[in-house]
Amino acid sequence: MSLQQQIDTLRQDLRRYEYEYHVLDNPTIPDAEYDRLFHQLKALEAEYPELITADSPTQRVGAKPLSGFTQIRHEIPMLSLDNAFSDEEFYAFVKRIEDRLIRLPEPLTFCCEPKLDGLAVSILYVNGILTQAATRGDGTTGEDITANIRTIRNIPLQLLMDNQPECLEVRGEVFMPHEGFERLNQQALEKGEKTFANPRNAAAGSLRQLDPKITSKRPLVLNAYGIGIAEGVDLPNTHYDRLQWLKSIGIPVNPEIRLCNGTDEVLDFYRDIQNKRSALGYDIDGTVLKINDIALQEKLGFISKAPRWAIAYKFPAQEELTRLNDVEFQVGRTGAITPVAKLEPVFVAGVTVSNATLHNGDEIERLDIAIGDTVVIRRAGDVIHKLSAYYTTVAQQMRDRSFSLKLVLYVIRPLFVLKAKPLHVVLEAYSVQHSVKKRLNISFLVRQWILMA
Repeated sequence: MSLQQQIDTLRQDLRRYEYEYHVLDNPTIPDAEYDRLFHQLKALEAEYPELITADSPTQRVGAKPLSGFTQIRHEIPMLSLDNAFSDEEFYAFVKRIEDRLIRLPEPLTFCCEPKLDGLAVSILYVNGILTQAATRGDGTTGEDITANIRTIRNIPLQLLMDNQPECLEVRGEVFMPHEGFERLNQQALEKGEKTFANPRNAAAGSLRQLDPKITSKRPLVLNAYGIGIAEGVDLPNTHYDRLQWLKSIGIPVNPEIRLCNGTDEVLDFYRDIQNKRSALGYDIDGTVLKINDIALQEKLGFISKAPRWAIAYKFPAQEELTRLNDVEFQVGRTGAITPVAKLEPVFVAGVTVSNATLHNGDEIERLDIAIGDTVVIRRAGDVIHKLSAYYTTVAQQMRDRSFSLKLVLYVIRPLFVLKAKPLHVVLEAYSVQHSVKKRLNISFLVRQWILMA
């Protein structure tokens, strides 16, 4: 076997193993074996740099940091979707479709997908090689993020097919799964760096890094949802089959995608995804419902900003704004005390929320919140798990924050570190309430301390 054949074989094997791992979720070799083959290829390319190609698995990270992002104009606009927020609005969408079609198939078939909460991107393959990638931007023009997209491990640098199309534009959503997001924030905390508020912000910040080496360390993934330009290839005639074809050539698609016949099955899909939402491991904010037949899509066409053949049926909001009215302190039987935010009641994801835990001193310091702030309250599943400051007015941003909770943490911190020291609870809780120009019922805390002593 010649040197070139050896390198080609390694590349083909590594591409296949990446596809099995990232797209099929069915790896056939141990991670250690993949690493061994990868380093073998890397060593050969280092010794013979003239044999390096842009689509080699070793070339995901190699570009120098950019000074700024250039603009890319989409040949086919990346349109937004109209929204539905109730069954009635979904039925109205279906009625509009029925009114426009002369001959109506019975029943209408929909390709139904989770609506991923990430960033829409366009990825262009020329002769099977990843050549260009751009953000959606305003739908007409986006930013060139090619170097960053190349670092995402589940996006192939070369399509897995023999007869490569002259040009294929894959459209999809880049997002950050919960596990990776939590790990990223934990690493930031350990380094004393700023954390991200949510996975979507983390994904957006990661994709817009000028240095692709930073993006390469972020746990981003892609799920494709459609095709733009396609030249030199015969595509399937349904949307669902096109997504499955993309999967067969190495492009990842979401595993929850379903074909639904008629409106009842569509609504069943919507409620099923809503019920399993908290267990998916990534953020979604609804479902995307598309007419499956491509010929019908073409007949229905578009309005100015959105297709007539698709709609986003969104879930009730999981984030709402409200006011932080007060902070109270709950004393546990071990002497530990937990700060609890008392909120102006707000309806979030079907539940009225008036309380949210502030967890501990580190969380208070990170948020830098004060009584009277407007905050974001977020609900996931059955648990309220996120509260963050949200400065809505210039006056609120510029106001004197000398009485913010953060500034008295030199006293409150032992409260959370020395959980079994109720005397600290008394002193620190008093100090925190003083910072918001109030007093706790100190006698109550003293009684708690005496009882536990």
